[in-house]
Amino acid sequence: MVLLCGVIFLQILGRFGFFPGRVWTEELTRWVWVWLALLGCAATEAHGQHLRMDILTSYWSAKAQIVSEKIQLLLGLATVLFLAWLGYKGVVRTWHNESVTLSVSDAVLYAALPIAMLLWAYRIAHKLAKPQPS
Repeated sequence: MVLLCGVIFLQILGRFGFFPGRVWTEELTRWVWVWLALLGCAATEAHGQHLRMDILTSYWSAKAQIVSEKIQLLLGLATVLFLAWLGYKGVVRTWHNESVTLSVSDAVLYAALPIAMLLWAYRIAHKLAKPQPS
């Protein structure tokens, strides 16, 4: 977040004419924002802060709630692993493309998806492995 704020501040100073504007700041801002957002998804899972709709399951028995939770976690795990696979394919596809202003591979940007999804999958797998209260 500090890097993002620093790059945005540099971009603002350039636009106000304190020094010649840096064309790479706009692209780097976008890239850092994407990385922060995707890594934030994994962090949110670690703290159990994703939005949940449990109005229906709150009326179920404790055993049914546990089964429902496991099913939801398994579906979530399948989803994030699929997104990690798609992200990997994006990294491979863009490996030889160079960024417009940053002189690095576009794969650096696309790597945010598989890395964040694998971290998210790790968090879900950790929850699945925890013993449930009886």
